[in-house]
Amino acid sequence: MSDYDNPYAPASGGQMSGTVTFGDKPKAAAKPGAGAGDMIMDTTTAGFTADVIQASRHVTVLVDFWAPWCGPCKQLTPVIEKVVRESNGRVKLVKLNIDDHPAIPGQMGIQSIPAVVAFSQGKPVDGFMGALPESQIREFIDKVAGPATASADEQIAGVLAQAREALAAGELEKAIQGFAAILQVDESHPGAAAGMAACMLAAGELDRAEQMLSAIGDDDRKDPEVAAVFKRLDMAREVATLGDPVELEARLASNPADHEARLRFAKILNAQGYRDAAADELFTIMRKDRAWEDEAARKALLEFFEAWGPMDPATLSARRQLSSLLFS
Repeated sequence: MSDYDNPYAPASGGQMSGTVTFGDKPKAAAKPGAGAGDMIMDTTTAGFTADVIQASRHVTVLVDFWAPWCGPCKQLTPVIEKVVRESNGRVKLVKLNIDDHPAIPGQMGIQSIPAVVAFSQGKPVDGFMGALPESQIREFIDKVAGPATASADEQIAGVLAQAREALAAGELEKAIQGFAAILQVDESHPGAAAGMAACMLAAGELDRAEQMLSAIGDDDRKDPEVAAVFKRLDMAREVATLGDPVELEARLASNPADHEARLRFAKILNAQGYRDAAADELFTIMRKDRAWEDEAARKALLEFFEAWGPMDPATLSARRQLSSLLFS
């Protein structure tokens, strides 16, 4: 076969170019449970159809044409085997000794080794010649088999982060969709359960939030994000006992030193989502009488921090103010 007729003859830079293009979706992975040994094997002329043509209908197969006397082949072998093992089943490597089995490389017009040809859906689609470095082999595998996809845990973590961001931004429907998607995959996921409970709290459905939280185990409740939702539920329950905020404001207008009214008003503001304003009310108490009721204002503020989370902007701002007040 002439170079003109052979789509796998050397192109500029040693790379060979096929005519098949791939979409965004990666090729189907190997069957679950397949080990690294299943991904790397030797073949023969007789076994080529099963090992390469048929196998490539399920996973992209790289065929390494080599010979024992070939120095560059010896350089390529450990590198390509390493990359294939790390490909998470996206590709399979099949090695063919051209000295022992010359028919297949002859039919394909292989004129120089090492030569690697990628097969997909029973057909050769792309390839390269020479001992390429590891980075270029990885790029080649991404090209013929699709880029590596994130693991299930990584995907869940990404959805969880997006759902939490949506909840923080007040995008309740978007947050619910994200948490629900995780719970469909893992119904006992503590972060998603706590997130869904937080959505219910935001919607004023305290009983449903409590029911969702009750399924979370003791160990998972120690996670700061999860613990924060439990604390918010406790605070939401308490708000019903704090009185009418309009009446509390009236009490403060007539008597600014009414710390009990101010403490209750601060808790109501927090439940309504006015975190900075709630903290300001507590700081007003602390500036006038830090020791009032066994430092009730400071303790309430620490409970706010627990409910808001350690990295919430309101927590960070109030912590700075608290440090300044305590050590001034």
